[in-house]
Amino acid sequence: MRSLSEIETAAKRASRAVGFSWGNSEEVGKSIRLLEMFGLQGIKNLNHYYKEKETKNFEDLNLISEKNEPSSEAFCPIILGISFLDQIKSIENFDSIHFKKIAHPVIFLSFLSRASEISGKKIYVRFDQNKILLNLNVNISSNIFNQEFSKFANEIEIKFINNQDNFTDSEWNSLYKLAENTFVEERDSLKQGAAGAGLTDND
Repeated sequence: MRSLSEIETAAKRASRAVGFSWGNSEEVGKSIRLLEMFGLQGIKNLNHYYKEKETKNFEDLNLISEKNEPSSEAFCPIILGISFLDQIKSIENFDSIHFKKIAHPVIFLSFLSRASEISGKKIYVRFDQNKILLNLNVNISSNIFNQEFSKFANEIEIKFINNQDNFTDSEWNSLYKLAENTFVEERDSLKQGAAGAGLTDND
């Protein structure tokens, strides 16, 4: 079994070999490592993408807006993913972000997972009919695990989910009231024994 370090290094070097800069190649290595760690087919999809890249002119998207559509070929998932990370502080304020036509969307997904950690928010993603929830780069919840990811996604929707408690004030107060039973009342003997509470000065 290949180690995650081997996977990251091989993906990085292969990316440099097909023409990406060393900086972008390092980002690819991190993202493919992440996919394999989550049990998704990072190496397989990267291989397929680089073979298709030899004959197809996939489009780069450097500036992301709320609605994005390529002029002809599908978007490159790598440049799109790097652009997403670079612009995370501005695009996280969009109500939703839409893309049309992304090649090998699972590669783009790895960048989105990293974006979730940077923003500190969960990210909801819909690739056509597939729904995915990215949780701060800690886990990926999806209805398509153990299935082949499509080589292309025609309609992509992304939403940042604002953090909020998953319980009511009443539920919190009820639990907190129980927790109060473990609090220790501050007694005079505790005050006297605390640091700096002595009656004599040895200086």
